[in-house]
Amino acid sequence: MAVLLRLTCVCYPLRSSMQSAARMAMNPHSNKSSGSISCLSTSTSASTTQASTQIDNRKLPVLLFDIMSTVVRDPFYEDVPAFFGMSMEELIECKDPNAWIEFEKGWINEVELGRKFFKDRRPFDLEGLKNCMRSGYSYLEGVEELLYGLRQNNYEMHAFTNYPNWYQMIEDKLKISRYLSWTFCSCKNGKRKPDHGFYLDALQHLKVDPSNCIFIDDSKTNVNAAIAVGIIGLHFKDAKTLLEDLSLMGIQISTDEWEILI
Repeated sequence: MAVLLRLTCVCYPLRSSMQSAARMAMNPHSNKSSGSISCLSTSTSASTTQASTQIDNRKLPVLLFDIMSTVVRDPFYEDVPAFFGMSMEELIECKDPNAWIEFEKGWINEVELGRKFFKDRRPFDLEGLKNCMRSGYSYLEGVEELLYGLRQNNYEMHAFTNYPNWYQMIEDKLKISRYLSWTFCSCKNGKRKPDHGFYLDALQHLKVDPSNCIFIDDSKTNVNAAIAVGIIGLHFKDAKTLLEDLSLMGIQISTDEWEILI
């Protein structure tokens, strides 16, 4: 079910109104009925953001989405330990601390991952692990509807994610590219969040001022890194809260289908 967004176009920054919105986002005691908000952007950054600005026929802001645990359920925390017949604590203790990070950066391929995954180099069913991961991928509740609504309103959206080339398994199952581009994946760029260089590379590629870019992630560490380079950061909690956060940034929600996210 689609979420439709009604957007207000602005031709120039409205600093006072954006500062007010940022203060509401930062103030947990604001008159917002749903409680505290997860927007972590600074008022300075927010004051220069225009939710629906048109510059050279490009609609701003550009939206950067983390994928795992923001758009897509991450099977690592429940399904993968069960696959190995371990608790999460046992898996963390047994696995090599660097192998998955190197895989995410594209430094090793999946065959090397299979060899290095465990500290003791024990063999395991790599194809079985991939099938376990694949079966565990699903959209988080309400997120696909949100992405659809943003796409219907012509927002430019990109993945900005720490993930290996197995992102293609996510794409094959969920067809995320209907809504956003797989532009910034750690396996392509060789860098991972919260490395500031990863964010700066994205800004250079997009050719956009950081204040016209919104980054959404479930990790506060990654959000803070975005803020450090001038990008507007939103801490993802759930789809409903994200809709409210985006509304505070100037993207107004007006739909009869709002209840699907309440």
